[in-house]
Amino acid sequence: QVQLVESGGGLVQPGGSLRLACAASGRIRSINAMAWYRQAPGEGRELVAGITNDGSTNYADSLKGRFTVSRDNAKNTMYLQMNSLKPEDTAVYYCTAEIRRLGDYRFYDYWGQGTQVTVSS
Repeated sequence: QVQLVESGGGLVQPGGSLRLACAASGRIRSINAMAWYRQAPGEGRELVAGITNDGSTNYADSLKGRFTVSRDNAKNTMYLQMNSLKPEDTAVYYCTAEIRRLGDYRFYDYWGQGTQVTVSS
């Protein structure tokens, strides 16, 4: 089995920072692209940032300059550094990854269970 587990969410004041982590575990052969999505109450899920296995990144236009995605391939872990947080950043943040399991030839998409980020004074 393969699991993605997010951590690092919580309550933060406007202007503050948080660092999320997404750790992949299980019978993993390799991981291609990874990404962060978020879903605010009553809204659809939106892309926050993505990163390939060679480190190329892409961001939602509205978040460039405040959020930074990175990954540690040796640890099968992706990070999201979020700075200058605003109340509108409040959402459940999910990670996803394209993972090839041991013994498989194909990559499959996996999702974590999400971590709540609340920006409020």
